[in-house]
Amino acid sequence: MSTLRNYKKAENAFTVRLSGMFRSRFTAIASFFGRLRKNGRQKLTVMFIPHTEKRIFNFQLSFFALTAIVGVFLIAVVATAVVITRFTDTSSALSSKSHDLRNAEASLDTMRDETGKLVAAARRFEVALTRTVAMVGTRPDSGGAATQRGDLASFFSTDETGKGAVREVTELKKVTDYLEKSVDPVNEIGALLSNQSSVLTSIPNIWPVKGGIGHISMYYGQNENPFTGQWYIHKGIDISTYRSGDPVVATADGKVVTVSYANDFGNYIIIQHARGFFTRYAHLSSFRVFKGQKVEQGQVIGTIGNTGLTTGPHVHYEIHLGTDVIDPLQFLNIRANSVAATSTRPDTAGGVSFSD
Repeated sequence: MSTLRNYKKAENAFTVRLSGMFRSRFTAIASFFGRLRKNGRQKLTVMFIPHTEKRIFNFQLSFFALTAIVGVFLIAVVATAVVITRFTDTSSALSSKSHDLRNAEASLDTMRDETGKLVAAARRFEVALTRTVAMVGTRPDSGGAATQRGDLASFFSTDETGKGAVREVTELKKVTDYLEKSVDPVNEIGALLSNQSSVLTSIPNIWPVKGGIGHISMYYGQNENPFTGQWYIHKGIDISTYRSGDPVVATADGKVVTVSYANDFGNYIIIQHARGFFTRYAHLSSFRVFKGQKVEQGQVIGTIGNTGLTTGPHVHYEIHLGTDVIDPLQFLNIRANSVAATSTRPDTAGGVSFSD
């Protein structure tokens, strides 16, 4: 019983102390709010005293009212600052967008100008292509008057299909469509030129000295023999560079049939070409090919020399077609002054044998 009594006493004492602590805290809080309420109700007098004899203007505010006014003012200042910041950001963004818009307009103007140039170039291309196709004979020239005017009447319409960018896009689509249709005739021209190129490479038609150097020291036809002084038919042309060792090239694709030496020709090479052509290169100082070798047009086959019966280093060049000997200048694409010089030379065919 004594233990239970002691426990009850301790419990009562703890309850009394806890109650006293809560009462003291509540009393302190109530006292604080009471003082705050008392002080908040205190009146503050605001006076405006003019420097003249006019009446003094004054009004009273409580502490609570003044606090409310100050709070409203601070809120207004903060809100104003936020609005100004957002306005500045918006203004900057609008300025940037305006700058981008001006750049886009400038780019659009440039695109329109370039589109106009492209259309004009396409018109010139259409005229040139039509004329070229007609000349090479891959397709009939059906352009008629429209082609001569160069206005692309076959695929361009001058109707105003739109304004601004819409019209440019329409013109670009038309140019694209025309270029796609031009692929086939261009390929046909390329194939024709390729065939012509293969024909040209099989016919002896280039200068036999590499780089187009040298000059003709004796032409084809009737000439005076430098050793006997008698007139005879020179069955080729002599090309001199005033020195030995300059490279001699094959004037067409073919096959080497002779690599030999003769008293009159010295070291010489004979090449067989397509369509019955043969070429001979004589008085060489060295060979760069062998019998049976296939050569291409422009390939080095030997070097200029002074072998055989000569008065100086040169290459003697002949062209044979079937049983006839042909003036090489009828086939050579040589310098204009050399071509002009040949206009007075005789065009006389020789015999069938390979002799100088």
